[in-house]
Amino acid sequence: MKKIYIYLIAVINLLLIGLIFYGGLALYAKQNTLPKHVVLSGWEIGGRAIPEVLHELDDRLQAMESIQIQFTGEHLGGAGEKFSLKEAGVRYKAQHFQRAVKKLTEGNVWDRALYRYRFDKTWNIQPDLNLDVLRKRFNSEWEKKQFGEPVNAVRTISNDRVQYKPEQRAFRIDWTALADRLAAAIPGDFSVLPSDQPESIQVELPLTLLAPDVTVKSLQSEGIERKIIQFSTSLAASGPGRVHNITAAAKAVDGMILKPGDEFNYAKVVEKAKQDYGFKEAPVIISGKLVPGVGGGICQVSSTLYKTALLTGLEITERRNHSLPVNYLPKGQDATFAEGYINFRFRNNTGKHLLIQAEVVERTLTLKFFGTFPKDTVYSVESETVQNIPSPVKYVQDNSLAPGKHKIVQKGKAGYVVDTYRIKKVNGKVTERVKVSRDIYRGQSTIVGMNPSSGVLPGPKDVPRAPVVEDGVSTP
Repeated sequence: MKKIYIYLIAVINLLLIGLIFYGGLALYAKQNTLPKHVVLSGWEIGGRAIPEVLHELDDRLQAMESIQIQFTGEHLGGAGEKFSLKEAGVRYKAQHFQRAVKKLTEGNVWDRALYRYRFDKTWNIQPDLNLDVLRKRFNSEWEKKQFGEPVNAVRTISNDRVQYKPEQRAFRIDWTALADRLAAAIPGDFSVLPSDQPESIQVELPLTLLAPDVTVKSLQSEGIERKIIQFSTSLAASGPGRVHNITAAAKAVDGMILKPGDEFNYAKVVEKAKQDYGFKEAPVIISGKLVPGVGGGICQVSSTLYKTALLTGLEITERRNHSLPVNYLPKGQDATFAEGYINFRFRNNTGKHLLIQAEVVERTLTLKFFGTFPKDTVYSVESETVQNIPSPVKYVQDNSLAPGKHKIVQKGKAGYVVDTYRIKKVNGKVTERVKVSRDIYRGQSTIVGMNPSSGVLPGPKDVPRAPVVEDGVSTP
């Protein structure tokens, strides 16, 4: 019996000890304070009430984000740009700490007590930088207003000398360097918050120079070094309409730049001149005759270009002579144009860019090419008439004449067959003589009026053909 009492007393004691242990454990686990000696980014919070710490933590995080950051720099002027860290895209977070504190108040007594016992004593806040927020504030429009815009270099030609106006660079933000500077300057703990208004953070805005698309170096690399050729033709007694048309076509050519391998296309020049300046009435060529038309004279520009291209050794890809000789160039050295039928084209085979200048001054059309060209090389052009073509005879009905009689109504002109050569000289010695064309200028008909006794005119009959307008664009 005595043994039973001893066992009973032992069990009761064990239960009391267990209750005391559990009660102590519950008291330990259910504390509403943080474990002792806990520090969050320099802020000692051990032993303090959890709700109080979490509430103050929110205030401190907001205070960190409200710290002023000032972007300075000699190119910003004045005090620079100043605003809060939050406005700069900086957010402070303590999520790991907040989740850990929450676990102190969740779960069973044993888990909470064990977690409290193992709770870390040192925690940190994490500053997070969203650089896109700053990019929106310091956007391209802000940069343009603050630092201006890059200005391209400009090539000018004065007195036939090639000159350059240097480009202007403009500052732009170096975002990679700025991200590094911000990472180093942004506070990482609460040590900056001993006072109500901490001093603003100073960050010098890192800048880099932005070059424009066109620089002096890029222009010089094109190889437009000097004037390599100049050639002129006279407008002589050209009427106002013809002078206008030639001037319009010259303006459409002026300033054109051909890259290496580019092909010059005169049809595009004519189209541009027509759109930008319009053409006036002036004689054009139809079926070997000068007749009233619109755009007369435009072939003086193509012909002058042709002669200039020959003197530069350029590759001629399409060219045809006029049906009539012209008075401003030797036979065999002209280039006609007929919209939709005949074009004039050449290729820039100099290996460098080629700049064309064209102008009409004092009734003289002048073409100039600027580029890269060997100073020891000179081209010349020679043309020779190898055959005269008799003037054909054309008979027309004239009933005012007696039967079988005839008379000359219009005296014709002979035609020509002309060979043209381009001669290349290097250091004064002929190194090449190449035939560039054989041109046929058909004679103008001698028109004979006749009243044939047989009733039939001699000679071939005219075959109707669609008229082709040379040296112009249309007839009235």
